[in-house]
Amino acid sequence: MRLDVLTQNELRTFLNYNPETGIFLWRDYPLPSGKARRRYGKASIGSIAGSTDTYGYREIRINYKMYKAHRLAWLYVYGAWPEGEIDHANGVPGDNRIANLRLATRAHQNANTRRRRDNKSGYKGVCRYGDRFHAFIGVGGGKTKYLGSFATGQEAHAAYLDFAKKIYGEFARAA
Repeated sequence: MRLDVLTQNELRTFLNYNPETGIFLWRDYPLPSGKARRRYGKASIGSIAGSTDTYGYREIRINYKMYKAHRLAWLYVYGAWPEGEIDHANGVPGDNRIANLRLATRAHQNANTRRRRDNKSGYKGVCRYGDRFHAFIGVGGGKTKYLGSFATGQEAHAAYLDFAKKIYGEFARAA
């Protein structure tokens, strides 16, 4: 078994994955000596694999290498590493149900983010300058497109959503 590239078969040797819950459990597998392994460090067979990082993503260590659980889920189900990034459709980083995972670009990932906490207008893609609300949207490559000036935050947000749905489709998030 190579340490640098994990295959679907090797992954299935170590872990069981439930695509409906998104949870990985440690499996019992034979050691080269013929004995069965009963523990993985502090974890026992049948226990939930991995831990949660500071951003809410589940991580699992296999063969001394740390993997994100959503990428392992993709490999487990589809048999190949995902090309590019994986997006959590509902925006919850620990929800690794296969139905919640989809291939995405960095632009799609950014479109599917929530409104920033420091946003004072109350609307994603909207800034307030004086008594007017201005709508902006990121269009990739670090570029921002100005969508116009509006009398209310709701109008500016509606313009943002309309444009976001046109360019990002199902990845556009309202709030």
